[in-house]
Amino acid sequence: MTFVQLVGVLQIRSFQRVKQFLHEEHVGRISSIDENGYPQIIPMNFVFLDNAIYMHSHTRGEKLDNIGRNNKVGFEADRELEFLPSYFEDPTNASLADTLYISIVIKGSAYLVTDKEEKTLALNGLMEKYQPEGMYDPIKSTMRVLDGVAVIKIVPEILHGKYKIGQHISTKDRIDLAEKILKRNTPSAQTTLKIMGFEVTESGLVMVDEPVW
Repeated sequence: MTFVQLVGVLQIRSFQRVKQFLHEEHVGRISSIDENGYPQIIPMNFVFLDNAIYMHSHTRGEKLDNIGRNNKVGFEADRELEFLPSYFEDPTNASLADTLYISIVIKGSAYLVTDKEEKTLALNGLMEKYQPEGMYDPIKSTMRVLDGVAVIKIVPEILHGKYKIGQHISTKDRIDLAEKILKRNTPSAQTTLKIMGFEVTESGLVMVDEPVW
């Protein structure tokens, strides 16, 4: 796998940050090529284990047919953190609207997992990710349920991440932006500010971390 560190302030340079994001994000999208040559994009639950993407699926379906013909696929996961309204910059210029975000894009090869031990590892990994509170019996490689589900494995060949959380602007402008986000107070504002490296206290915003990944 090649972890691409593209030139530019918006590129994620830390593979640990990439893995952390993939562990946290719940929906990814797999893109395969259908029989007519068109891309098919489907949202899926997924888990990132041993530097590979695993997803569970019905044992039949178009995406499985696509992979059987051509196993070159794309995969992406993204999160919109905060929409920045144009009036943050200029109350008359709509072109200044922007978005804070995180995104990971993968190009790789997809396979149907046939080894029962690997299949078990993937399914248990999915359960641990989406139901971390437990309260279920772990799947075992001897269970018949394994025959009723398909597991897709994507082996990344190229992986790169991009993010915009304020690292592209000066410290002064980042603080100003954070104040505007806090004042606008969207449902996502508190989480966004934390990711940007700010802590909200009774006395106001405090910068506790540089948003450099």
